[in-house]
Amino acid sequence: MKTTNTFVRASLAAIAILSASATSSYAGPKDYEFQLVSAEVKQGPDAEVSVRLVDKRNGQPVSDAIIFTTRMDMAPEGMETMTTPVQELPSEHGGTYKFKTNLSMEGGWRFQLGAKVQGEGETVTGEVVVKATP
Repeated sequence: MKTTNTFVRASLAAIAILSASATSSYAGPKDYEFQLVSAEVKQGPDAEVSVRLVDKRNGQPVSDAIIFTTRMDMAPEGMETMTTPVQELPSEHGGTYKFKTNLSMEGGWRFQLGAKVQGEGETVTGEVVVKATP
Protein backbone atom coordinates (compact mmCIF):
# COMPACT_ATOMS: atom_id res chain seq x y z
CA MET A 1 0.00 0.00 0.00
CA LYS A 2 2.85 2.37 0.81
CA THR A 3 4.46 1.91 -2.64
CA THR A 4 1.06 2.51 -4.27
CA ASN A 5 0.68 5.86 -2.43
CA THR A 6 4.21 6.86 -3.37
CA PHE A 7 3.55 5.98 -7.01
CA VAL A 8 0.27 7.94 -7.02
CA ARG A 9 1.91 11.02 -5.45
CA ALA A 10 4.83 10.88 -7.88
CA SER A 11 2.41 10.53 -10.81
CA LEU A 12 0.32 13.49 -9.62
CA ALA A 13 3.46 15.60 -9.16
CA ALA A 14 4.63 14.73 -12.68
CA ILE A 15 1.23 15.60 -14.14
CA ALA A 16 1.22 18.94 -12.29
CA ILE A 17 4.70 19.81 -13.60
CA LEU A 18 3.81 18.85 -17.17
CA SER A 19 0.58 20.84 -16.99
CA ALA A 20 2.40 23.91 -15.71
CA SER A 21 5.03 23.71 -18.45
CA ALA A 22 2.39 23.19 -21.15
CA THR A 23 0.57 26.35 -20.12
CA SER A 24 3.66 28.55 -19.89
CA SER A 25 3.96 30.81 -22.89
CA TYR A 26 6.89 31.10 -25.21
CA ALA A 27 8.01 34.37 -26.75
CA GLY A 28 6.73 35.24 -30.19
CA PRO A 29 6.95 38.15 -32.60
CA LYS A 30 4.06 39.93 -30.85
CA ASP A 31 6.14 40.04 -27.65
CA TYR A 32 8.43 42.68 -29.18
CA GLU A 33 7.85 46.32 -30.07
CA PHE A 34 9.80 48.99 -31.93
CA GLN A 35 9.69 52.38 -30.18
CA LEU A 36 11.00 55.74 -31.39
CA VAL A 37 13.72 57.31 -29.28
CA SER A 38 12.45 60.71 -30.46
CA ALA A 39 9.14 61.20 -32.30
CA GLU A 40 10.39 64.38 -34.01
CA VAL A 41 13.40 64.44 -36.32
CA LYS A 42 14.92 67.38 -38.17
CA GLN A 43 13.98 67.30 -41.85
CA GLY A 44 16.82 66.97 -44.35
CA PRO A 45 19.11 64.66 -46.31
CA ASP A 46 21.04 63.50 -43.23
CA ALA A 47 18.14 62.86 -40.86
CA GLU A 48 18.88 60.34 -38.12
CA VAL A 49 16.13 58.14 -36.72
CA SER A 50 16.72 55.95 -33.67
CA VAL A 51 14.43 53.17 -32.51
CA ARG A 52 14.50 50.77 -29.60
CA LEU A 53 13.44 47.17 -29.85
CA VAL A 54 11.80 46.22 -26.56
CA ASP A 55 10.71 42.86 -25.15
CA LYS A 56 7.17 43.74 -23.98
CA ARG A 57 7.15 40.89 -21.44
CA ASN A 58 9.85 42.51 -19.29
CA GLY A 59 10.35 46.00 -20.76
CA GLN A 60 14.01 45.30 -21.52
CA PRO A 61 15.77 46.40 -24.72
CA VAL A 62 16.78 43.69 -27.19
CA SER A 63 20.37 44.32 -28.23
CA ASP A 64 21.16 41.34 -30.43
CA ALA A 65 18.55 41.76 -33.17
CA ILE A 66 19.51 41.85 -36.82
CA ILE A 67 17.53 44.49 -38.71
CA PHE A 68 17.19 43.26 -42.28
CA THR A 69 14.14 45.10 -43.61
CA THR A 70 13.50 48.83 -43.55
CA ARG A 71 11.08 51.03 -45.45
CA MET A 72 10.47 54.74 -44.97
CA ASP A 73 7.47 56.30 -46.71
CA MET A 74 5.00 59.16 -46.30
CA ALA A 75 1.90 56.98 -45.80
CA PRO A 76 0.72 59.13 -42.83
CA GLU A 77 0.42 62.05 -45.27
CA GLY A 78 -1.40 59.98 -47.91
CA MET A 79 1.74 59.51 -50.03
CA GLU A 80 2.66 55.86 -49.49
CA THR A 81 4.51 55.70 -52.81
CA MET A 82 6.90 58.46 -51.71
CA THR A 83 9.78 56.46 -50.27
CA THR A 84 13.34 57.22 -49.29
CA PRO A 85 16.36 54.97 -48.72
CA VAL A 86 17.40 54.02 -45.18
CA GLN A 87 20.95 53.22 -44.07
CA GLU A 88 21.74 51.58 -40.72
CA LEU A 89 24.35 53.36 -38.61
CA PRO A 90 26.38 52.15 -35.65
CA SER A 91 24.68 52.76 -32.32
CA GLU A 92 26.30 53.44 -28.97
CA HIS A 93 23.47 51.95 -26.89
CA GLY A 94 22.47 48.28 -26.75
CA GLY A 95 18.90 47.75 -27.89
CA THR A 96 18.87 51.04 -29.84
CA TYR A 97 19.17 50.96 -33.61
CA LYS A 98 20.16 54.10 -35.52
CA PHE A 99 19.43 54.93 -39.16
CA LYS A 100 20.23 57.71 -41.64
CA THR A 101 17.63 58.73 -44.20
CA ASN A 102 16.53 61.66 -46.35
CA LEU A 103 13.36 63.19 -44.91
CA SER A 104 12.88 65.52 -47.86
CA MET A 105 9.52 66.92 -46.72
CA GLU A 106 8.03 68.02 -43.42
CA GLY A 107 5.31 65.82 -41.99
CA GLY A 108 4.70 62.23 -41.02
CA TRP A 109 6.91 59.43 -42.24
CA ARG A 110 6.11 55.75 -41.61
CA PHE A 111 9.15 53.66 -40.75
CA GLN A 112 8.62 49.90 -41.14
CA LEU A 113 11.17 47.45 -39.77
CA GLY A 114 11.77 43.71 -39.83
CA ALA A 115 14.23 41.99 -37.52
CA LYS A 116 15.49 38.60 -36.48
CA VAL A 117 15.79 38.17 -32.74
CA GLN A 118 18.05 35.45 -31.38
CA GLY A 119 15.95 32.45 -30.34
CA GLU A 120 12.85 33.52 -32.29
CA GLY A 121 11.76 31.44 -35.25
CA GLU A 122 9.59 34.14 -36.77
CA THR A 123 10.43 37.64 -37.97
CA VAL A 124 9.68 40.53 -35.63
CA THR A 125 8.02 43.37 -37.54
CA GLY A 126 6.79 46.79 -36.56
CA GLU A 127 6.31 50.34 -37.63
CA VAL A 128 6.60 53.77 -36.08
CA VAL A 129 5.66 57.22 -37.32
CA VAL A 130 8.36 59.89 -37.40
CA LYS A 131 7.48 63.57 -37.67
CA ALA A 132 9.93 65.53 -39.81
CA THR A 133 10.23 69.12 -38.57
CA PRO A 134 12.00 72.14 -40.08
